[in-house]
Amino acid sequence: MYSLSSCWNSGRHQDGGDMLREIRDLGFQYAELSHGIRVSLVPGIIAAVEEGVIRISTLHNFCPLPMGVNHPAPNLFKFSAVDKRERDLAWKHSIKTLETAERLGARLVVLHSGEANLAGFFGDPNYQDKLEAMAALGQQDSPKYRKLMGELEQRRESRKEQPMMLALEFIRRLADVAAEKKLLLGIENREAVEEIPFDHDLRFFLSQLPDNVRYWHDCGHAQIKHHLGFLDHRMHLETMSERLAGLHVHDVVITPEGAHDHAPPGMGVIDYEALKPFVRPDHIKVLELNPGVAPEDVGRGFEYIRSVWGAE
Repeated sequence: MYSLSSCWNSGRHQDGGDMLREIRDLGFQYAELSHGIRVSLVPGIIAAVEEGVIRISTLHNFCPLPMGVNHPAPNLFKFSAVDKRERDLAWKHSIKTLETAERLGARLVVLHSGEANLAGFFGDPNYQDKLEAMAALGQQDSPKYRKLMGELEQRRESRKEQPMMLALEFIRRLADVAAEKKLLLGIENREAVEEIPFDHDLRFFLSQLPDNVRYWHDCGHAQIKHHLGFLDHRMHLETMSERLAGLHVHDVVITPEGAHDHAPPGMGVIDYEALKPFVRPDHIKVLELNPGVAPEDVGRGFEYIRSVWGAE
């Protein structure tokens, strides 16, 4: 099952049906509704799906966006928030996402789980920016880089327990609702260093959750973490393959300014051939591309990934 995420074109459409027809006309039988779907797009989306224009593979929480929010905001309300009011809002809008997914016949909802607060009392180095700047200069093996990584790991480990507990409790409750609606939930690996579960905790995290909660692999995020030295991309996917439900497929371009994801597959550094043994025909494969990607390059990326992973 190949799909194209609406993150590529939702921002330039006023009618949800036109948005889905543009995706269909590029050769996709499925679309993912991403976390940038404004409420105003929903009537056209429903009409197009009911007319058989295209099928919906997946939704990305929160979808549709809360009223008054007009830009992608998947981390607007965090499952791991200490503030119960924020968690209640996360629950309200996650339930709306599940209801929308059920109505549209989707199979899975992709989730962000939250974050650990890495801030200190008197300001902090911005770990992400510092690591990315040093990696852009090829300094991953330098003593300074290793020292910064060690400091970051120590802080992450000391700050993760409460947010992990809150997120697990939240997702367990959400999984019960998803099961009633015959939906899967997908826990996405994240790019930001503070977002949980951390890559080395994903197997444990999922082991604490029911079977309808699966792993969702974002190829671009994993490649950026590979570039920064947090993981080996191929080994990570192999480790997580038992619970894998699907993938966000996009490439990463390395420039002197850093690593840039959401490029069409085949136009960056990801070795998709190396990932192929862990990707099955029943996995949901969603191309998640930058809105600036030209339609012809969307088509080239789609053709490329099917040539490597197979047409199904």
